Amino acid sequence: MQHQEKPPEGNLTELMEFVLLGFADMPHLQWFLFGLFLIIYIIILMSNGTIFLITKMDPALHSPMYFFLSNFSFLEICYVSATLPKMLMSLGTQRRRISLVACATQMCFALMFGGTECLLLAVMAYDRYVAICNPLHYPLVMNHRVCIQLVTGSWTIGIPVIMEHTYQIFSLPFCGSKQINHFFCDILPILRLACGDTFINEMLFYILVVLFGMVPFLLILGSYSKIISIILKLPSATSRAKAFSTCSSHLMVVVLFFGSVIITNLRPNTRHSEGTEKVLSLFYTILIPMFNPMIYSLRNKDVIMALRKLLCK
Repeated sequence: MQHQEKPPEGNLTELMEFVLLGFADMPHLQWFLFGLFLIIYIIILMSNGTIFLITKMDPALHSPMYFFLSNFSFLEICYVSATLPKMLMSLGTQRRRISLVACATQMCFALMFGGTECLLLAVMAYDRYVAICNPLHYPLVMNHRVCIQLVTGSWTIGIPVIMEHTYQIFSLPFCGSKQINHFFCDILPILRLACGDTFINEMLFYILVVLFGMVPFLLILGSYSKIISIILKLPSATSRAKAFSTCSSHLMVVVLFFGSVIITNLRPNTRHSEGTEKVLSLFYTILIPMFNPMIYSLRNKDVIMALRKLLCK
């Protein structure tokens, strides 16, 4: 990573705010982008909120799979709300400044919700593994207490590590440019503004990516390798199709989310890649949370039935 040279101590000033450039390089599209992202935000809130609501209201959806899905939908709302409202404000008012504390807070919550999403997707894969590979023991293994513990762990396990990492990053000296070439306070764009050596901070970031990204992804791959091997051994095509239908939606979400995250964060980090980085970040922070409810509802008969009941009331 390229860094700015640290100036003499007398010229080093402590930055108390940054400027989120976002999409400032497209001045004629500001109001179009504002309208587009506002519509996307409303769709995300309504669609994920609807899934959260029906999984709580409909007794037919009171099972571990839908308990995890309701948490996932609520998480998507939180994840998007950590970044999109500030971007909408910047597009609508052209006020792109963000205080150091607000930037650190946004980064911390974005990282926490992103890490929670990776872990929760792994938990959902484990749920499908037990349901398909060990169906007789499924009610015993995935009892309500275990489900609560798995969800609580997904939400809380990364909080201390991420808070400490965020504190370490914003304890760095910043000098010179205060312009963040991104639409939210992400780790790598912030580190580009730091003076001196940020090698340790970069290594800690990649450790976080491995712990909260690659490890859950490998666990998901392991679960689905077992699931697919079991499904292929089922005697009839009907039973194979029925078994696969219970996990196909989750598998699609996993491919979209982890694919975009891995491509974004494990690419060579250069200044010339900042534009591409912004576009790729849009996929896993905004676009995928919009598509997820559609994927889960359109491919799930129980969710469609629950939606029909809700609309008929």
